Amino acid sequence: MKLNRTTQRTVDILKLISRSPEGATLDDLCEKLDLPKTSAYDIVTTLAEMGMVNVKRGQKQNYTIGLMSYRIGVNYTNNLNFIGTIEPILKAFAKEVGKTVFFGVPSDHHVVYICKFEPENPIITTATVGSKNPMYCTSLGKVILAYSEDEKREQMISRIKFTQFTERTIKDRDQLLKELEEVRERGYAFDAREMEEHMQCVGAPVFDRDGNVLGAISMSTLYKPVEDYEALGKLISQKAMEVSRLLGYLGKI
Repeated sequence: MKLNRTTQRTVDILKLISRSPEGATLDDLCEKLDLPKTSAYDIVTTLAEMGMVNVKRGQKQNYTIGLMSYRIGVNYTNNLNFIGTIEPILKAFAKEVGKTVFFGVPSDHHVVYICKFEPENPIITTATVGSKNPMYCTSLGKVILAYSEDEKREQMISRIKFTQFTERTIKDRDQLLKELEEVRERGYAFDAREMEEHMQCVGAPVFDRDGNVLGAISMSTLYKPVEDYEALGKLISQKAMEVSRLLGYLGKI
């Protein structure tokens, strides 16, 4: 069977970019894949228009894997029944705690919401399945950063542009690194009204069978001064560990 050369090159480009969290330039693609520059440019430009890759413009354009590629990957994951495995647990958990529960995964220096489970009387949240938010001001993103390997964490943090959403939003790298240390100490993270003034969230990491952070789960609630958020943190940590073990995680050796 004769294979289409452009299709092969497109797949090779996506594979290379997906393995490069820091991104790849056009020169990188041409050098590593031995491609003519005009052909590589036409392919990545088309991929960018389709949302398959993201483009960071600078002295040289830098390409990272796009949200559309991730959504396609999620569909594959769904077919493996990964979501089907955790869905009943998180759906029951949302009902038990009476709060909206999310499962999210990293995408570059953002977190993408893969699942959303609501109780019988849900609060209105702006996050929807498929949407993404910055890592540095979400409980999901903070635990993913905190438990990622050092090199990967540094790559993600280096791409963050700190924006103030509320007066409580983390302002810079040093403040973020200090908070990530606290997250690792207690095992869960807060979004202490950093994205929205009225919303408080708490999240904990989910690990795969190899002990790598796969994503995170969180619960969202309207901020209440009388709420015991530390207790909620411990509760969601237990649930995140239950989910991790369902996925084959046996604990750190």
